[in-house]
Amino acid sequence: MKAITNDREYKAITKRIDQLLDIVTDDNYNSIPEAVELDFLSTLIEEYDRMHYPIALPQLSEAIRLRMYEMNINQAQLAKLLSVSPSRITEYLSGKEPSLKVARTICEKLNISANVVLGVSKPVYPKSVLIESS
Repeated sequence: MKAITNDREYKAITKRIDQLLDIVTDDNYNSIPEAVELDFLSTLIEEYDRMHYPIALPQLSEAIRLRMYEMNINQAQLAKLLSVSPSRITEYLSGKEPSLKVARTICEKLNISANVVLGVSKPVYPKSVLIESS
């Protein structure tokens, strides 16, 4: 089967995936041929979605807020972690861009993609929005 080229094919494949999800379970995944079909069709859908519905990178301020929440830290603690003043953190959370040195530290300490920190506007696939791939 070839790549999905239009919405009609996309809808037909998603309908088939829905049917397969009723058949394929964790218990029989390795023993029935429908599981292979499900994997293949899911890959086709994933590729189509990546090409036609890209996800824009978040703003740096959004990514920092998310990391602060995940790390359960406040602005003062983040300032200490990044070796900047608390007022600088307020600036970054308001949309001001960090210096290159601080940008590098944000990438390293918060594990935020350089594309996000540097404001590269190229849409990306969901898996790589925040975390740098190795």
